[in-house]
Amino acid sequence: MEALSLNDVRYEYKNKYQTVHALSGVSYEFKRGVFYAVMGKSGSGKTTMLSMLAGLDNPTSGEVMIDDMTIRNIDHEKYRLKHISVIYQSLNLFPLLTAIENVMFPLEYKKMPKAEARKTAAEKLRSVGIEETMFRRLPSMLSGGEQQRVAIARALANKTEFILADEPTGNLDADNSEKIVQLLKDLAKEENLCVIVVTHDPSVSGEADIVLKLSDGQML
Repeated sequence: MEALSLNDVRYEYKNKYQTVHALSGVSYEFKRGVFYAVMGKSGSGKTTMLSMLAGLDNPTSGEVMIDDMTIRNIDHEKYRLKHISVIYQSLNLFPLLTAIENVMFPLEYKKMPKAEARKTAAEKLRSVGIEETMFRRLPSMLSGGEQQRVAIARALANKTEFILADEPTGNLDADNSEKIVQLLKDLAKEENLCVIVVTHDPSVSGEADIVLKLSDGQML
């Protein structure tokens, strides 16, 4: 069973006035079949940790490992295509692509035939509660909750083992937040995925299997 781990990860960057220690020696192993919530105040290092796990940047020191291999030695784009799907708070849906085209995009990028990509995208959209009447709608024609479901469907279609979500309920009302949290929790259990959610939302942490807390770049 694949695991994703942080081994004494440190990340520093400099601004005009100081050196910021965004992560200070964080170690943890994330496993499949578990729904994790990562909590902490703004500036605690949550989003930086997510970026490290997603291979969007390399640690200043320490290693991010997929099984027993450091991701420094893997092409980061290929790493994300094969292992990691990221759901951003801003969703990053393509505004001029329909719902189904948004989900098809990473599949076609991986050279999947268009007919197969469309079939897979349709299956994943249905699995997250998007009806076929919505498949041809642009993101602007969907509600916030529906857009979030399309983003999750796109992550699922990519068939990665690890789903990273940055504040997935941040722009949703209470009812839609509850539905998205339940959907992510079900994915961890039913699809044996590792779901890691960075959040301020206590309703997310209340449903998580494991709650991790960061403060000043350190895991408490």
